[in-house]
Amino acid sequence: MSTEHPAERSPAPPGPSDVPGLPSQRRTLTTLAATQVLSGVGVASGIAVAPLVASALSGSDAIAGLTSTAGVVGAALVALPLADVAGRRGRRPSLLLGFGVAAGGAVLATVAVLVGSWPLLVVAMLLFGSGAAAGLASRFAATDLATPERRARDLSVVVWATTVGSVVGPTLAGAADRVAGPVLRLGEDAHAGHGASGPSAAPFVLASVAFVLAAAVVAVWLRPDPLLASRAATAVPDRGTATATPDRTATAPDRGTATAGPGGAPAPAASWRAGLSAGWAVVTASPTARLALGAIVLSHLVMVGLMSMTPVHMNHGGATLQVVGLVISAHIAGMYALSPVVGWLADRVGHARMLFVGAALLLAAAVVVAGAPGEDSARLTVGLVLLGLGWSCGLVAGSALLVDATPAPSRTSVQGLSDLSMNAGGAVGGILAGAIIGFSSYGALAWGAAVLVVACVVAAVPLARRAALR
Repeated sequence: MSTEHPAERSPAPPGPSDVPGLPSQRRTLTTLAATQVLSGVGVASGIAVAPLVASALSGSDAIAGLTSTAGVVGAALVALPLADVAGRRGRRPSLLLGFGVAAGGAVLATVAVLVGSWPLLVVAMLLFGSGAAAGLASRFAATDLATPERRARDLSVVVWATTVGSVVGPTLAGAADRVAGPVLRLGEDAHAGHGASGPSAAPFVLASVAFVLAAAVVAVWLRPDPLLASRAATAVPDRGTATATPDRTATAPDRGTATAGPGGAPAPAASWRAGLSAGWAVVTASPTARLALGAIVLSHLVMVGLMSMTPVHMNHGGATLQVVGLVISAHIAGMYALSPVVGWLADRVGHARMLFVGAALLLAAAVVVAGAPGEDSARLTVGLVLLGLGWSCGLVAGSALLVDATPAPSRTSVQGLSDLSMNAGGAVGGILAGAIIGFSSYGALAWGAAVLVVACVVAAVPLARRAALR
């Protein structure tokens, strides 16, 4: 029996990009890719140094880890409000809000360093997480004007652009520290001994500039708004009309998402809490949406859990920071560098099939690293590249399938729920990974991840059949 979605087997209906007079999808993708590069620089700059700064300010490795957790929690908390703004006002105001809050977080982090307050730095990282949330929301913006047969490819282009910012960000942060560090440094590091330099706020200044530039690109070039243009072109039904998802599962109208008014203008909408309820109702009513959302959350949970503990495992094995950095860089390349290829394959073979490919890659990654000692950097590199590829398949194909399965009036609410769930899954993965490492070992963590993937695949097969995907 075929594993393709019914919508994938039949000729794709005309998408918003096919309607004459709409803004070019190429222009939209170029704008979104540029914002991803800039916001990637901001996120990577801050995330790279925040734990080090927190450790220097507090003298505690536990507090250092808290800053990373705060960033993930902040991204989860802001996901639904950003989706609500997108549903009511469009993508541009939503992304402007996300990058604006992140810029404010970077400024607050700068102040925290200068006054030597690690609690203020933790609060700042909560706001800083909004930059990551806006980056995630950008991938869905890439699908607004995409034709159904190109959704995964267009989405993957925006995901790929993150590679540039993620790689360049830490390098620029180091350069900023060398140039402006003497001016933006907090005296001596009280926890590193007499004469040691204190932490520098320069990377956070760089991050704030990057977020402001990302917001400026959105404000100037993301016009007209792709979501509002898509709604106007496809004549989205009123909220009083029930809509059927592509898997023929009837869903209630989305009371938390606005429809476009005359000329694509946004209509009033309920609060983000109502949007959360409406998005949850749509997902629970659609087997395809549940499959897509589950794959996204699983991919992120497993990736964060294994990736976050690999440097610790390697450090126990005596690996140098340079070797650890190379392994993590290879992992990041696996996550982002091949995402256009993943998107192309997903559009060719089917979004659902690609989810099972991603699960197989996650399982292979867990098995490869499970028996690897901390000094076996080659085996760990192979495992983490597979982990990154599996994550890419889950994110790209899962996000495209989620759009496929969601009626247009409900998409922003469901997308907000997706980003909330994804970031929550990442936070849970990080917390569980730390606990497992503390009580057992890295190998136990990897085997646990393998068991989780297998269990989720077994649970997904009947779900896929209900969604007419098998």
